[in-house]
Amino acid sequence: MQLSSLLNRFNEPETLKMAKLGRELRAKGIDVIDLSLGEPDFDTPQHIKEAAIKAINDNWSHYTPVAGFADLREAVCTKLKRDNGLDYLPENIVTSTGAKQSLANAILALVDEGDEVIIPTPYWVTYSELVKIAKGKVVEIRTSVANSFKTTPEQLEAAITPATRVFMFSSPCNPSGAVYNQAELAALAEVFRKHPQITILSDEIYEYINFVGKHESIASFTDLKDRVVLINGLSKGFAMTGWRLGYIAANTTIAKACEKIQGQFTSGASSITQKAAVAALTGDLRPSMEMTDAFTKRRAKTLELIKTIPGFTCFEPEGAFYVFPDVSAYYGKKAGNDVIQNAADFSMYLLNTAHVSSVMGDAFGEPNCVRFSFANSMENIERAWARIGDALAALQ
Repeated sequence: MQLSSLLNRFNEPETLKMAKLGRELRAKGIDVIDLSLGEPDFDTPQHIKEAAIKAINDNWSHYTPVAGFADLREAVCTKLKRDNGLDYLPENIVTSTGAKQSLANAILALVDEGDEVIIPTPYWVTYSELVKIAKGKVVEIRTSVANSFKTTPEQLEAAITPATRVFMFSSPCNPSGAVYNQAELAALAEVFRKHPQITILSDEIYEYINFVGKHESIASFTDLKDRVVLINGLSKGFAMTGWRLGYIAANTTIAKACEKIQGQFTSGASSITQKAAVAALTGDLRPSMEMTDAFTKRRAKTLELIKTIPGFTCFEPEGAFYVFPDVSAYYGKKAGNDVIQNAADFSMYLLNTAHVSSVMGDAFGEPNCVRFSFANSMENIERAWARIGDALAALQ
């Protein structure tokens, strides 16, 4: 059987692969502590669940408009005005089965074969693979711990060519935890003003999980707003990963293009999820803020524990729920037949020896780093880092 060459263009997400390996060990009776997946360990807030139950009882069980119910698109506009000071109309909004589909719609709508897409490293694993699916060319801007994992205007300018069509980034960033402030975004905006052919994809899915202050969006620059595709969703801030609801806010040309693409892939998102999403976006945000308070405490504990691990160089995350240390000091070390030659070896060693799952940095464009989540209980975080310390101490 011959399969499509499309499958050779992109890779399986390493985040999902590591979670799968962890589940396989767990099925054998091994106590694996999961620090790999980016999923809040909280349940969906009660008022959102009640809205979904009401939607079921009210028989919201039929096909939905591709871009989403009118009240949901209006709710997205309300949220963007309330939280971000951004004015959008329902025709600017397209809701999807998760922010991942929103990203895919946007990339497929904007990128042709050979078009260049600039992505600062580290980046979420799916960004580069979506560009490859669209036959675009990924252009990486390498950042580092030294510059807080943020791209500079000089780096951005140097990366732009006549073939550049899209710049894609996240703030707060998965996996680094970097958060761009208003001044940093303003400096990048100055560069974008000189290159009107570039559309900016701004992934703001971790908006509410911010440890350093107010969330800022590059869409707040009025003269750039029509060139921004703002991407967000409910998975992280509302603990609704399994509900699958993401959305874009964009100019009507891009919104209609995304709606056209989605119409041939999935049509609309779940009707029940959409009704629950209205309650999430317009309702009480206290449960979301309480989750962020918990992540703040876990972040502090994780940073405290990670400082006891020799050889790690670690940026203190400003948002999201990950640490992304440089672990290259362990390359070349070994324990028995296990030799650590790269980040993949490092992650597999921890999985098989410490029984702690993580994600190698190669997947995020940073081969010297490994991502560890702190979206787990305080007890499990403490147990995991004790195991990690013991396993690394055995390396020579």
